[in-house]
Amino acid sequence: MALPIHASIGEHIWHYCFIAICVSVFFFLIFPILIIFPLSFNQQPYFSFTAEMLRLQPDAYTTKWYQEFFTSLNWQGAVKNSFIIAFFSTIISTFLGTLAALGLSRPDFPFKTTIMGLLISPMVVPLIISAAGMFFFYSRIGLQGTHVGVILAHSALATPFVVIVVTATLSGFDHSLTRAAASLGSPPTHTFFHVTVPLIIPGVISGALFAFITSFDEVVVVLFVGSYNQRTIPWQMFSGIREQISPTIMAVATILITMSVILLILLELLRRRNERLRGITPH
Repeated sequence: MALPIHASIGEHIWHYCFIAICVSVFFFLIFPILIIFPLSFNQQPYFSFTAEMLRLQPDAYTTKWYQEFFTSLNWQGAVKNSFIIAFFSTIISTFLGTLAALGLSRPDFPFKTTIMGLLISPMVVPLIISAAGMFFFYSRIGLQGTHVGVILAHSALATPFVVIVVTATLSGFDHSLTRAAASLGSPPTHTFFHVTVPLIIPGVISGALFAFITSFDEVVVVLFVGSYNQRTIPWQMFSGIREQISPTIMAVATILITMSVILLILLELLRRRNERLRGITPH
């Protein structure tokens, strides 16, 4: 945003210093990620730039690591597990998180703060502690090393994100619409599905996308709760770094980063749509 004409010299100095700070922070956060892209096309099986790559020689670049990812049975099994686990955990966490947010949004809900704290506790507790607790609990009930156990574990981790996003959406909800529907004779069920749901659906979808990303990128819990049959893409990447260094990991990381960027763009579009539905002009 441009400074007004009447801005003082000090305000101009701070404005450009602030821009420089923001650019520096952005560069510090993004540059390590951008390095992954060219390294994923490295002809040599190294995690470093070769002299030929720096000279931009065409024969120094290859797509064989991407081909290995799409043809390797180990990687394709990990992709299949990741999507299956993320899909079902997203459904469960979205359903539970939305119900919890609807209840917490009611002004007469008892112990709201305490229950909210319990619901978002998986975000606060270190993952290693949650993973260890889930391991011992699931081992006792026979869910350790099963797809169901991993799905339930990921659902527990993803539900807080749905609760927070949907609760934020409901905080600006216009309850006069539901009261107007009730005054016109609409039953509560009809009002919920035809008035409330269409208005909060952008927040629900945003929470579902957060839940999907959380499950898809999670590695600590699946190492404890899962087995080789439930190996996911992050698990396969972690194992590859420990056992066999291969630029295929860089290729997979590039694909995951691209997916994350696409999902973030979708989230931003949903946020803007939600603001338009609520009568707020997006910036």
